[in-house]
Amino acid sequence: MKGRRRRLLRRPALSLLQNERFPIYLTTLTGDELLEIADISRLSRSDAGTLLGYQRPAVRRHIRDITKYLDGRDVVFPHSLILAFSSAVRFKGFRGRRFGDGKASAGFLEIPLPRNGGPKPAWIVDGQQRALAVSKSKRRDIPLPISAFAGDSLELQRDQFLRVNNTKPLPRGLITELLPEVSGPLPERLSAKRAPAALSGILNTHADSPFRELIRKASTPPGMRRKAVVADASITAMIAASLDSPSGCLFPYRNIATGTTDFEGIQTVLFAFWRAVRDTFPGAWGVPATQSRLMHGVGIRAMGRLMDRVVTAVDPRSDRSGKQIMKEVRKVASHCHWTSGRWGDDLGGLRWNELQNVPRHIGMLSNHLVRTYLRAGSDD
Repeated sequence: MKGRRRRLLRRPALSLLQNERFPIYLTTLTGDELLEIADISRLSRSDAGTLLGYQRPAVRRHIRDITKYLDGRDVVFPHSLILAFSSAVRFKGFRGRRFGDGKASAGFLEIPLPRNGGPKPAWIVDGQQRALAVSKSKRRDIPLPISAFAGDSLELQRDQFLRVNNTKPLPRGLITELLPEVSGPLPERLSAKRAPAALSGILNTHADSPFRELIRKASTPPGMRRKAVVADASITAMIAASLDSPSGCLFPYRNIATGTTDFEGIQTVLFAFWRAVRDTFPGAWGVPATQSRLMHGVGIRAMGRLMDRVVTAVDPRSDRSGKQIMKEVRKVASHCHWTSGRWGDDLGGLRWNELQNVPRHIGMLSNHLVRTYLRAGSDD
């Protein structure tokens, strides 16, 4: 007995002759059609910690404004949505020269409609806010301009998502979390952030990391946000500062000539130093930044500067490195006021919770910690 024939949505389309592996299509879909065939790939993580999806959270006010406009008169909606089609979507071109000029050819897209709540054949790469606005609009019959490319690969979709939004104000945390998942060449501004982003991911997921599940990322589930007390941006900024500066302890682990990075070596350094910090200040570790400035951006960044000083005098690969680093970190312990009291004259006697994650306070606290450490060293 033959199976039932699958229902298809057929839409007129142009196929752009740009890349044979990943054809590009221009077409239109009504709001109803879009919602029937396309999903939004939400950013989250699997139980195993694998990054899923790539889209940012919905912006309610923006969606409401678009919906209000769509429900009004004289609607002009020229902004195309970008979709990724699965390999189940087929393009059938018309025959004859008059339907193609070597740059584009005309024809039809055949888009299979999902059965009984099954998987949809398209994903929204750019335009999720507009798609959600259409879903709430009274005018779901308006034809919407669609640009699409053929690509089942989630990595390709993430790559296109980052490129499309490269000049838009994407949330920093979202960019940080997506970058390590894109292996292709990226714009220079994004490429420089890839290594710190990947290392932040290692710190948050590795079983031996002192920061395990403490870093708050875009994909952190609501139920785990209370435990995730350290901002991802603070961790990546701390790592980037050490990687990019010739005086940083992580700088030697990056080969600028070849563009390679010794992630294993950097991981060893980060684990050893921050494990010593955790054990030196147990009462200030793993609690919200409102209760501990060590978990605050200003504390993470300033201790990163101290790390650059401490680790240069220690071989982090040796069996004794943990004890050595702990000994060095303890030199500043009595001068730190992460959870109560006031800081010394170097910081103008600021109360512990008056320190903020701003360049001035980061610089003041960094200088205080480094000077205290160097003075302690000279007294030994």
